[in-house]
Order: sequence, then structure tokens, then C-alpha cells
Amino acid sequence: MLSEATGIARSKLTKGLQDMISRKTLFRAVAAVAALTLAAYEPALAQTATETTAEAAEAVAGAVEAGGVPQEVQFIFNTMLFLIGGFLVMFMAAGFAMLEAGMVRAKNTSMQCLKNIALYSIAGLMFWIVGYNLMYDGVDGGYIGSFTWFTHSEHAAEDITYAAATSDWFFQMVFCATTASIVSGAVAERVKLWPFLIFVAVLTGVIYPVTGSWQWGGGWLSEMGFSDFAGSTLVHSVGGWAALAGCILVGARAGKYGPEGRVNPIPGSSMPLATLGTFILWLGWFGFNGGSQLALGSLGDASDVARIFANTNTAAAAGVIVAMILSQIMYGKVDLTFALNGALAGLVSITAEPLAPSLLMAAIIGGIGGAIVVFAVPLLDRLKIDDVVGAIPVHLVAGIWGTIAVPLTNAETSFAIQLVGIVAYGAFTFIATLIVWLVLKATTGLRVSAETESLGLDAVEVGVEAYPEFGVGSQRM
Repeated sequence: MLSEATGIARSKLTKGLQDMISRKTLFRAVAAVAALTLAAYEPALAQTATETTAEAAEAVAGAVEAGGVPQEVQFIFNTMLFLIGGFLVMFMAAGFAMLEAGMVRAKNTSMQCLKNIALYSIAGLMFWIVGYNLMYDGVDGGYIGSFTWFTHSEHAAEDITYAAATSDWFFQMVFCATTASIVSGAVAERVKLWPFLIFVAVLTGVIYPVTGSWQWGGGWLSEMGFSDFAGSTLVHSVGGWAALAGCILVGARAGKYGPEGRVNPIPGSSMPLATLGTFILWLGWFGFNGGSQLALGSLGDASDVARIFANTNTAAAAGVIVAMILSQIMYGKVDLTFALNGALAGLVSITAEPLAPSLLMAAIIGGIGGAIVVFAVPLLDRLKIDDVVGAIPVHLVAGIWGTIAVPLTNAETSFAIQLVGIVAYGAFTFIATLIVWLVLKATTGLRVSAETESLGLDAVEVGVEAYPEFGVGSQRM
């Protein structure tokens, strides 16, 4: 989010809207735009424009010359950015589902699909019940908002403040769900369904909103000058820390690590699905980063969103190419999974500051993210931390890198304050999520039985196999 903002996104939309122009004026302005468009292509039709439309065009031209755009028009475009950005980020839920479905074994595919649609739904409810206001309501330079839920207005159609908050709620909610999606893939193939979903409820309802309030809610880190434009740390590293705590406690999949440090690769079931998921995530990232501009009501905002799109795409592309080259050098072949995660690491890396860099700097930042994946994956294996989809290298390590890199292109930030934010988010999130995982392990248990893990979670926990002709059910026929 913008470093100069108060952290409360909805305030940017509602500022000054109490004296906005009337709906009639808006209609006349739109009619003027239509008339001017017709004038460019159909002079004969333009001659039939009414006197009212001509007057409106003159009024709009005067407003633009004076440096202003009618406030209701600004509000419409700002809200449109929030909603379009929001449904693009929502589409990332499908990307995570397909990526994880392809990276796990066939016998666990339905479980990953179920977890992803369930966690998105839980995030949607928890962010309404407690998360949004905990993140944004009354933080005022502190550490936490209020434990109240986001409520409807009795006059929503006429209440411009409520309308602004509603579009912002949707936009922020899908970010919250993304954080939980990161955890899902890392602990796949050996975690029980219901304990995982309980963890998701706590993460999306309390832990993520509390950490989000520190920066985007106008909390203590925002007051210090910490900068994280779209969430390299607030979203991605928070999800990465939660995933790391889960992977440590639940342990590695059976057969993943052998004696004397041997690593036994466990191939995924469908690389086409994993590739599709990566492309969906790449597309959704334009809403993730572009929507975080928080405004589209001026020429400057529109130019900034375009710049963000270009930098986001360039960083992802550089991440892919660097990961491919390093994979070839280090292993003698190009590993598709490194290429896919290289794209995602490039995207995560540029997310902390996608506006300020030049295209060259965006490529450098994203390329380093791609390199991080190639080096971090074997490091985790040496530590016997089994991360099925590579979520920890992509979201945690690349998220830290992207946040550290912000001062390279944004002169208003400092390395010291960025490090303070990284350490604060890491310490709080890892400890808080570790406690939740420990409580679940002691009460409900986290890991499925050895027999269930061998048969596959689809057959035992879900009851619907993704590929029944190849699964346990077919073997019984």
C-alpha cells in the first residue's frame, strides 16, 4: 500500500465526498464524454448533440483544466479498481487450487481442492465477523483494531461512506484468503482436514488482521515509515511463516527423506495443472499489485497502475528465466517446477514496491527472487523441512527479499526500518502460529495415520477420489 497513506484504504476513497456533485451532473458529464467520442468518429452525429450536452462538455473541460475531476466520477473509478482488482485476486484462489492439485500426488488431489475452496469460504466469513475491523477500526498508531464485525448500513444505496467501505472490505478480504492459501500447499498430503481448517479460521480471523493493522491499518509500523506496497511481508511472508511453523510440527511425508541425508523426490500428479495454476496466479497478481494503488480517479493514478502492471510482469518473467538458467547450470537440466516457482518468486519480490522501480530494476528484483527459489529449495531439504509446493522459498524468503529491496528504488524508506518490520512480522507470526499448531496437535491431532497417508487422503478423509480409475477404489474392483 502507499507509504504516505494513513493505512486505512477506505479513507482515501471517502475523503471530500461529502460535497460531491449530484447524480444529475454525473449523467451530464457522461453524456458529454459520449458526445466528444462521437465527434471524433462521426461528425454528422456529433452535430445533433443537445445544448445540454454541450454545456456539460464545457463544464467537464473546465474542471479538467482546473486540475480536478468530478468527485463522484473519481469515486466510481476508484471503486471499480477495488472491485476489478478484488475479483482478480479472488481468481488467484483457483490458481492456488490448480497449482497444489498438480504438485501433490494423484491420491491427494481432491483433498487439496477441498481445502482451497473451504479456506476461501472461511476467510470470507472470518474477515466479516472480526477480521476487517480488527485490522482497520481504531488502530490509530497502535497494535490492534476493534473486535467488532463489519455491518450493513440501513441506507447502503445512499451512504457513500458505506459503499466505499464495502468495496474496500471485498478487496482486503481476498488478500486475507491468499495468506491462508500459502499454508495449504506447504503442509499438503499429511495434515488432517478439520484441524487445518480450524487453523485457517484463527489465521484469517485474528493473526493476519492483527499484523495487517500494524501497517495498512495505520498502526505502529506505519507511523515508523515501514513500507510494503501490496504485501510482500504483510501477506506473503506472514503466510510463509505460518507454513514454516506447520511444516516443522507436522513433519515430512513418509519416504521423503532417507538415511545419510538422502532426499527422495516425490513427483506431483499433473504438471499441466501446476502450470495452469501458475498462469492464473500471474494474471491475478495484476489485481493484487495494481489494485493496491487504491485509486483510479486521476491521470496520475491511471499512469501509476499501468506502471505497476509493467513492473509486475517484468519481475515475473525475469524470475522464470533466472530460475531456468540456474537449474540448467546446477542440475544439468531445466526443472519445470523451478521455472513455475521462479515466476511466483519474482511476483512476490516485486510486490513490496511495484511502482517506484524502472523496468530494469523490476527485472533485477524479480530475477533475484527466481534465484532464491533454486537455492532455498535444497536448503530446506537439508534441514528436512518438507514443503510440498515450495511455498516457503517463494512466499517467505522471496517476500523478505522484496521488502528489503524497497529502499533501492524508494528514497522515502530505509533499510533499518524495513528490517524492523520484517523481524516484527516474523517473530509474531511464527510464535503465534506455532502456538495454534501446538494446541491443535495436543487436542485434535495434526497428522493423519500412516495407513491414511499411504492410501491417500482422497479415499480416506474426503471420500471422493480425483482420479478414481487409478486410485484405491479401482484396485478393489
